[in-house]
Amino acid sequence: MVNRAPGSALDEEPKLPSKKESLVGQVSPGPAPMREFGFTPAMTHPLYVFRDDRELKAHRLYADAKKGDRIAALDLVKDLGIPLLNDVAHLFLHGVLPNDCIFVAPHAREVTGDNAIPQTLAALLSIAGGQLDAEIVQTSKVYHTGADPMERLNRRPSFHGKILRGGHYVLVDDVTTLGGTLCDLADFIHRGGGIPIAAAVLVNASRSGRLYPAQKTVASLEARYGNEIREIFNIVPRALTADEAQYLIGFRTAEEIRGRSAQAKQKTDLRLRSKGVFVTEGVAEKRVIRHRTLFRSGFHWIGKKRS
Repeated sequence: MVNRAPGSALDEEPKLPSKKESLVGQVSPGPAPMREFGFTPAMTHPLYVFRDDRELKAHRLYADAKKGDRIAALDLVKDLGIPLLNDVAHLFLHGVLPNDCIFVAPHAREVTGDNAIPQTLAALLSIAGGQLDAEIVQTSKVYHTGADPMERLNRRPSFHGKILRGGHYVLVDDVTTLGGTLCDLADFIHRGGGIPIAAAVLVNASRSGRLYPAQKTVASLEARYGNEIREIFNIVPRALTADEAQYLIGFRTAEEIRGRSAQAKQKTDLRLRSKGVFVTEGVAEKRVIRHRTLFRSGFHWIGKKRS
């Protein structure tokens, strides 16, 4: 349990903009960029609180927070995220995390609204030290909620924003399952000159619990299906997550992977249509409005303060 002095950042309601402004990310008209880097070898496991999402989904404010209610998200992460904050504070205390590290959360629009949990969790963790990123945004909607592993591999996110060259980044999300979203975020940061060093989530729902893939599995995939993995998913095998690699190694032939990918695309289309979402491949993306949510981190405001 963390003791908080009266008037601390956790006890104050954030001064949020009166008019909600969010990222209008559209379905990506083309494939996500080639994922070449992924997680670093040091990122073996994420920091986490739960191994499944039952307690998260049972929280009284989960649905509201998932739909974009930032006050609900703040209460939720205060209720569930304190053990994670303690872990992060411990890593700062022992020099495992540098004092200037940057907490960054992917921000994507869900079918029912903007999921406010990841960014709010990142703001909570930044109270222990470091900074909260206000630059990187997710520019495509992937609709991973309810998706199976192949659907997730088919629909990868893209990111945009300024990266601090040489900056050390801690990746934050509410839930990680296959690990692909955080891995694509790590790859984006790598390509921009940043250094992903850790990941923190409320729920680590990964089957293996790991982020970085077993190198024996990666070598086998490269030898058997390397070209096909690059062609179908736009991923270099060494940049797969642990669970992505373990999933793909179970296929017997490259044609089986290709056929399963095609089936998954049809399944995704039907799943989204059932929710009233109609995906048209090749549709032009609308202009992206950068997300500027105001959080108090430690003793200073992060983001653009509005009157």
